[in-house]
Amino acid sequence: MAGNSDPLTPRAKLAVTAGKAVAAASRAAGRGSGSVIGGRVALKLDPDLLARLAQNLDVVLVSATNGKTTTTRLIAEALRAAGPVVSNALGANMPAGITSALAGSSDARYGVIEVDEKYLAGVARDTDPKCIALLNLSRDQLDRAAETRMLAENWREGLAGSKAVVVANADDPLVVWAASSSPNVIWVAAGQMWKDDAWSCPSCGGVMQRPGDDWYCGECGFRRPTPSWALSGDHVLDPHGSAWPIHLQLPGRANKANAASSAAVAAVFGVPPQVALERMYQVQAVAGRYDVVQFMERDLRLLLAKNPAGWLETFSLIDPPPTPVILSVNARSADGTDTSWLWDVDYTRLTGHPILVIGDRKLDLAVRLEVANQHFQVCENLDQAVQMAPPGRIEVIANYTAFQDLRRRVGN
Repeated sequence: MAGNSDPLTPRAKLAVTAGKAVAAASRAAGRGSGSVIGGRVALKLDPDLLARLAQNLDVVLVSATNGKTTTTRLIAEALRAAGPVVSNALGANMPAGITSALAGSSDARYGVIEVDEKYLAGVARDTDPKCIALLNLSRDQLDRAAETRMLAENWREGLAGSKAVVVANADDPLVVWAASSSPNVIWVAAGQMWKDDAWSCPSCGGVMQRPGDDWYCGECGFRRPTPSWALSGDHVLDPHGSAWPIHLQLPGRANKANAASSAAVAAVFGVPPQVALERMYQVQAVAGRYDVVQFMERDLRLLLAKNPAGWLETFSLIDPPPTPVILSVNARSADGTDTSWLWDVDYTRLTGHPILVIGDRKLDLAVRLEVANQHFQVCENLDQAVQMAPPGRIEVIANYTAFQDLRRRVGN
């Protein structure tokens, strides 16, 4: 909890100083922000540094397969109404990156931390969070991520008996099963567009029944809990039944769902929904996502989609046909090298859009689009794709490293 005593030992201070020096050297050498390498060095010098840095903060952890970077930003904006916030806003979400972020601020009251799904239990142990937000679990990085139910089990074991208030999505059976081991859960009806990872019951393996927006297991009785917060159209319904309008500059239903979960988290810290939602309007783009940039005398909107659930949500927010769409897919280490997930995406939703395909794995994507009966052109690079695109604003959808390549090319 927040206090004035200096929690850092001489060793911890040395670790922080060394980490910052290494990060600065990495930035100077043009190797990115340096937050990960700086954090690694700091943790080598003091393995307990993350716990020490967190002990004077009220910490919120945000974890999910999709939406965690955006939701972290929305929560951070909301909590600034109550005091200074430190956050890993650039999305370095493993222990080294989180340590770097917390080391960068000495006067913060709140720590709003995005955490990679695989590291949630360990980071929760180290940071003693007051609140943990769990949004969804879906297939991602198939070559190295555990199967989704195994991730849910890891969460369930890691959160059992946690003192944190867990704010969890009642519409995702995997999240509900994972969060149910916690004694203090606030359920949010945030919706679930992608359902293909939750057709079997995580509790018993039975077949999940899904009448309307409800779900339950016909075999063991595991069922959707009653939410106290809900996304309803363009409003958040709070536990008292009051409806608060959502005004976001970020597009799409998924971001309204992120705002609903963020409002529930903010309320845990005493920030009322109206104040929280008004502050979320400040967020225009998140690490380049949703930015509209000028490139080669065209407007390009940059959209990140890393897995089937993300692509499905992204297709729902692009401008209608005949808006041209550029798709870019890589399969580098940070993306996961297995591209078989492309076959889980419903590309018929792009019917009527002129499609241009780029990226390291453009031929993998081309085969998938061919099978989906889509008309497309394979291009060498972004410049060629933009030249070949028909008039109008261009929607550019890319997975993780492809998105970083695009941002560098357009100078964003």
